[in-house]
Amino acid sequence: MIKNTFKIGSIMSSGKVLVYGGKGALGSKVVDIFKENNYHTISIDLAKNDAADNNVIVDSSLDQEGQQKFIVSEVGKILGDDKLDGIFCVAGGWAGGNSSSKDFVKNCDLMWKQSVWSSVISSSISSKYLKEGGILQLTGAAAAASGTPGMIGYGMAKAAVHHLVKSLSMEGSGLPKNSNVLAILPITLDTPMNRKWMPDGDFSSWTPLPLLGEKFLSWTTTPSTRPPSGSLLKVVTKNSETSFLEI
Repeated sequence: MIKNTFKIGSIMSSGKVLVYGGKGALGSKVVDIFKENNYHTISIDLAKNDAADNNVIVDSSLDQEGQQKFIVSEVGKILGDDKLDGIFCVAGGWAGGNSSSKDFVKNCDLMWKQSVWSSVISSSISSKYLKEGGILQLTGAAAAASGTPGMIGYGMAKAAVHHLVKSLSMEGSGLPKNSNVLAILPITLDTPMNRKWMPDGDFSSWTPLPLLGEKFLSWTTTPSTRPPSGSLLKVVTKNSETSFLEI
């Protein structure tokens, strides 16, 4: 028996997934990998991803409540009576600075918007449109497992994402029955921007984007491969070999 199958034109789809941050380096790769495996993809971002089946373009001038209402409404129109097999929140950014930095408050606010609110809105989408037994993936950071004095806003926001995952995994969180929520905690991703700004870095210790996309695919198609709900997975790449370690 074939499960989770949707017909799109003359093509049978394996299911439907949503990628929050679907135009970024990691998000684009995640969209591509799910498309290659016959999933219907929805991208949410500030710009369109032409590879995705559907796009929800977010107006950054809206406040967070306005963005949430708009996104939830648009996703509902796209899905109709269908549900999502997985929601992958890979939106985010980075800014440094300590408490004496000129842009300290500005950067803290930016980090909160990029990491925390995107995760909160993804959680809201999950409560409404994730199917029972589906997966919600959020993105934390390995550095935020401890203090981050040189990038306080970044560490604070990512630590909040870690807490959100723990809360969502508990009974009464509002997520669908038997759903799984987890966070990846990367150290350094092998993105074009990281290569641009760190050209002398040790690329063998950077995590390849396709590897993460394939891991998300595996967690979606084969629930038995998922770590327990609530897991925070430190992503460690050494000598071009990557491990996912629960912390």
